[in-house]
Amino acid sequence: MTEKKLTRSELKRQAIIDAAKQAFQELGVQGTSMDELAARAQVSKRTVYNHFASKEALVMYLISELWQQATQSPGCDYNPDADMHTQLCNLLKLEVKTICNPQYIELNRMAFDYFFHQPEALRKEMEKYKAHETGVQRWIKSAIADGRLKPLDIEVASGQIHNLIKGGCYWPQLLQLSGPPSLIEQEALAERTAAMFLSYYHA
Repeated sequence: MTEKKLTRSELKRQAIIDAAKQAFQELGVQGTSMDELAARAQVSKRTVYNHFASKEALVMYLISELWQQATQSPGCDYNPDADMHTQLCNLLKLEVKTICNPQYIELNRMAFDYFFHQPEALRKEMEKYKAHETGVQRWIKSAIADGRLKPLDIEVASGQIHNLIKGGCYWPQLLQLSGPPSLIEQEALAERTAAMFLSYYHA
């Protein structure tokens, strides 16, 4: 199959994204200007703004890109014929793996440092972020429609799952209280979380 050729606009957008990853890593979000990004991407500052309205939007894009890569795979889709615990556990393993990705943690750490002093900007970006349906939310919605989960508030229920996961592997890494959990620990966290969720919500 012939790979689709990127347009000039898409190439410029990718150059901006690559430049941002490098600059944020070297200079931090606070220390990176849009001029710096334009220079590294070899595009005009206007082009940067055409693709990303603000530095905040670019930071959140980089974080959501990693998250969507984990939750958009075919293995995340609900299967009415498969075991519920196995399905949910496999989905959560993908999310835990993403959270334990050093790049994901580093991006979140930089974003946290940047947005800590700009709570209003963080609130606006989080509203946009929350507008996108996650893999867990899609799975829960399908399982409810199939009659295999009790009626529930999808946002609340998915939040409970993510609170368990983040408490186990996100916050300890973000705050540098511990290193990334081993693969065995990651799988155990996903299995415990799936079991706790289904013990309450399974129809």
